Amino acid sequence: MTGDGEGSGAGAPLPTRDQLRRFLRDAPGDVGKSDIVRHFGLDVDQRPALRELLRQLEAEGVVARSGRRRARDAGKLPEIAAVEVFGIDPDGDPLARPVDWEGEGRAPLIYMRPERPGQPALAPGERVLARLRPMGAGKYDGRTFKRLASPTAARVLGVFRDGRVLPVDKRHKSEWSVPAGEEGGAQAGELVLAEPINHLGLGLRPVRVVERLGPMDAPRAVSMLCIHQHGIPDTFPPEALTEAAAAGPVDLQGREDLRAIPLVTIDGEDARDFDDAVWAEAEGTGWRVVVAIADVAHYVPAGSALDDQARLRGNSVYFPDRVVPMLPEALSNGWCSLKPGENRGCLFVDMRFDAGGYKISHRFGRGLMRSAARLTYEQVQASRDAGEMAETVAPLFGAFAALLAARETRGTLELDLPERRVLLDDAGQVRDVVPRQRLDAHRLIEEFMVAANVCAAETLEQTGQPCMYRVHDRPSDEKLEGLRQFLDTFDLDLPAAGELRPRHFAAVLDKTKDMPEARLVHEAVLRGQSQAAYSPINIGHFGLALPRYAHFTSPIRRYADLLVHRALIAGLRLGPEHIPPADAAEFEALGERITRAERRAAAAERDAVDRYVTSLMATRIGGMFAARISGVTRFGLFVTVEENGASGIVPLSSLPDDRWTHEEAEKRLSGRNTRLAFSLGQAVEVRLADAAPLTGGLVFHILLQVPPRSARRG
Repeated sequence: MTGDGEGSGAGAPLPTRDQLRRFLRDAPGDVGKSDIVRHFGLDVDQRPALRELLRQLEAEGVVARSGRRRARDAGKLPEIAAVEVFGIDPDGDPLARPVDWEGEGRAPLIYMRPERPGQPALAPGERVLARLRPMGAGKYDGRTFKRLASPTAARVLGVFRDGRVLPVDKRHKSEWSVPAGEEGGAQAGELVLAEPINHLGLGLRPVRVVERLGPMDAPRAVSMLCIHQHGIPDTFPPEALTEAAAAGPVDLQGREDLRAIPLVTIDGEDARDFDDAVWAEAEGTGWRVVVAIADVAHYVPAGSALDDQARLRGNSVYFPDRVVPMLPEALSNGWCSLKPGENRGCLFVDMRFDAGGYKISHRFGRGLMRSAARLTYEQVQASRDAGEMAETVAPLFGAFAALLAARETRGTLELDLPERRVLLDDAGQVRDVVPRQRLDAHRLIEEFMVAANVCAAETLEQTGQPCMYRVHDRPSDEKLEGLRQFLDTFDLDLPAAGELRPRHFAAVLDKTKDMPEARLVHEAVLRGQSQAAYSPINIGHFGLALPRYAHFTSPIRRYADLLVHRALIAGLRLGPEHIPPADAAEFEALGERITRAERRAAAAERDAVDRYVTSLMATRIGGMFAARISGVTRFGLFVTVEENGASGIVPLSSLPDDRWTHEEAEKRLSGRNTRLAFSLGQAVEVRLADAAPLTGGLVFHILLQVPPRSARRG
């Protein structure tokens, strides 16, 4: 049986996959086979078919086992699970996450109950076995069943002051004490790493300082803090640096000479490396486009010290004041950077498109190129608008228009969420935070890169080489349900899951583009998507509406692209580089590893921007700001400031004295007596009450008029 609804014997039909998933999802806890049999009215002859259906769903990651005889939906936590406390909510109750989370997206949030009288409170870093009860989407109520030993390697990152370590993570509310003799030479105001030491009794938990990271008020302290907090490797061993220093120019042997083609690099003003160059020309009614990418595989052989370090990092990490590169600067800013007027080795793809933007053909090669110019997005945009540099710029935009038409016909998801750009002064202090412009020049490069990436995936399939796909699954049922509830407040809906396509999300965004809540709708649609990942198992790219896709265009800063380069070189016999058999055998695990590294980098980059924003806002305490409610919880509200995207909490305690009800489905907080209600997306005026640059935390108070008592009595 495969769950097609046809049973055997005298019992009711065997449940379909969707029916069984729905039953497991709605069950209050773990269920046994007997529970399933009773619910669906099955008989004893159907048990083998039910076991096979459960086994298939378990293999697909849809169902998780709980012990030998019980099962649950894989997106739910078991009734008893190991959890780790990571912080304290505004009411003083511990917040926790599951220790082992294999579900999709962000791990569920667990609100731990206070400990029994006489037991010390749970502190960040502690692990317990907890009884869990679902409270709604992604939330659980937890009660300690048994305390567990915390990981011995856990370290504390904070600022040393007055014999204590003050945490820099805003989720941690507790300080740590540093006993006499355990300071490690730390001076007041220094950022330090410390590790817990044996603790008996009550009071602050003691730690010893094991590493001093420098003054917290130093100009580069924010990025340094984020590097250490997220565990990002930021130094290279001598052997990797030696290999990079030994690199040199390439010659024409085994390469095509592209130096006569006026390829140009187009990057941001603050770009630090240039690994892709482009050129286009009209060809009949269609277009020819060449995308050339730095030949990183030539300089980073598999199994070398450089390769080990690139694999360890997974990608470069970009902060407002520095880059933590995947490769040493001798390569990333040197021989693998396509500097104007200098010969560089490259891998290129030569593509032909018809007038409608559909690809007619493509060809990969290994070449020697010389960039004709280092252009910025702003320069290219201004040149197009002014009709300048027509020989270079006009064909690029002509090809872009064709590719864009094909994209719109395909129906892709394009979210308009402007990035925040941190502007620093000469001393390294934050001067301003502004939205990063998104120009047609940005989209031009994106379309060319997408086309090249599709060609890479197609060629690797044709040549039978291992391919590290960039995959993006369709949204999960749970995320879709949450998004539907949110969109319902705007009288918007989405088709059934089986009929859902990216164009349906695009239609929602188009309908709300002129609404004040447009940004929140974009954010909600983004949260409703699955996260993209790297995998040798192709499931397509839902957001781009593409059946196959692989990253090829940034091997300086992404290890996945370097793997794709090696596979292309091997499959097309362009050189000796290849994917070693041992690596190919572990491709799935490697994909998971570099996916985790990518998400770690994204979290660190967001964290750095948030801290810079907080530093800027700290100079404006007491100021009034236009904002929107971006989160509703039982302990208060989250708001986002319109002008710079600063986000912070409005504690429940700052609202008028009332009996407040958290309406989860409506995403609303309602006051019983004041008749005040706060809903997701609502425009509010707020006053900045507190800013903590150390942790990146902001506290706001909402400015409001409380209805008079007569009105409250109705």
